Amino acid sequence: MMTFNAIKGVSAALLLAVLATGCATPTLSHDYTAFKQSRPKSILVLPPINNTPEIKATDSMLSQMTHPLAESGYYVVPVAVASEAFRENGLNTADDIQAVSAKKLREIFGADAALYVKITEYGSSYKIVRSEVAVAAEGKLVDLRNGQVLWSGSARSSSAERSTDSGGGLTSVLIGALIDQVANTLSDNGHTYAGITSERLLSAGKSGQILYGPRSPKYGTD
Repeated sequence: MMTFNAIKGVSAALLLAVLATGCATPTLSHDYTAFKQSRPKSILVLPPINNTPEIKATDSMLSQMTHPLAESGYYVVPVAVASEAFRENGLNTADDIQAVSAKKLREIFGADAALYVKITEYGSSYKIVRSEVAVAAEGKLVDLRNGQVLWSGSARSSSAERSTDSGGGLTSVLIGALIDQVANTLSDNGHTYAGITSERLLSAGKSGQILYGPRSPKYGTD
């Protein structure tokens, strides 16, 4: 028999797969002129700046942003390697790291581009008749060779996308929302939606999203 944690893990994985292709697609800049001229091969993912009260937001997003970039055909500087290099240079916060010049980042890591992300929403909130878990972020890809912005966009995912009316009356809806709020807080469902938002924001293959990288068989087709 599967344990509760195992079931929870499978459910989170299925939710990620389904919702990552959902309707809340990124809102992005569609001018690819600079991107096509630059054609970066390697990307340095910087720790995202957290503009929310949730202290876990930065680590949660950072741990899940490399996957869609790698799947899109880019070499991504390992997060652990980058984190250690930042610590050795006395950089311990996302704000300080993102303030480092493109030239300096290029000297340290040798990457072609860097990804800058800001988290604008993270975690659960109680909204009278329902409890919602949501994660939203905005990002930009910058060429470290010249400081030019190659791409920018934003994405959001929310538990409200799969919510349905229980049909049990206002009292049951309010109780259900309260129960969901407690459960979401205890289980950190925000981490699941951080993964969905990362996939939506950083996956290639749709209009307005990043272009395929040189490691993808679809490179040059977009």
